[in-house]
Amino acid sequence: MPTHPKEPDHAASDPAEPAPEAERSPQGNVPRPDPPPPGPEAAHDEPEPDAVRPEPADDEYATAVQELEDRWRRALADLDNLRKRHARELERERAAERSRTAAAFLPVIDNLELALNHADAAPGAVVEGIRAVRDQAVNVLELLGYPRHAETGVAFDPARHEVVGVVQDPDAPPGTVVEVLRPGYGDGERQLRAAAVTVAKRE
Repeated sequence: MPTHPKEPDHAASDPAEPAPEAERSPQGNVPRPDPPPPGPEAAHDEPEPDAVRPEPADDEYATAVQELEDRWRRALADLDNLRKRHARELERERAAERSRTAAAFLPVIDNLELALNHADAAPGAVVEGIRAVRDQAVNVLELLGYPRHAETGVAFDPARHEVVGVVQDPDAPPGTVVEVLRPGYGDGERQLRAAAVTVAKRE
């Protein structure tokens, strides 16, 4: 029986055919395996971008601001209470001062009533009684800090005198008080009113 020669296996003997990837030399480009997926522990190590935690400094600032606001409100309340208390005390002092002043003039009114009651019995004594009452009232004003000023022959003082007339008086030096028409009471800042006077005319 005739034998046929076998054809050579080109797939096995072809030198130009590249070797499989697994059979390449270690010195060639060996593919690196993919890195393993991260485990659950690695996932917990990285913070999530959406989870924003407040910093401790922000909490401290907010607490300090709240404390300052509370102190400010308490200070305003204390100031308002102090103002109200001061107003009440001032009103009490004013009322007490008015009461003391009115009480000081009660004896003056009593003496005036006595003088009027005895006017029919002794008409001549009424003048002396009224003069005594006047002196008593002047004394009360002086005790309250408002002395009487009705001096003549003194130099004119615009702080204490109010000129209501100018007269020619050869016996009085020019610019001096000749007559007091209405006495003044008090001095300086505690002056109730200035004395109304006439002054000698300057030549």
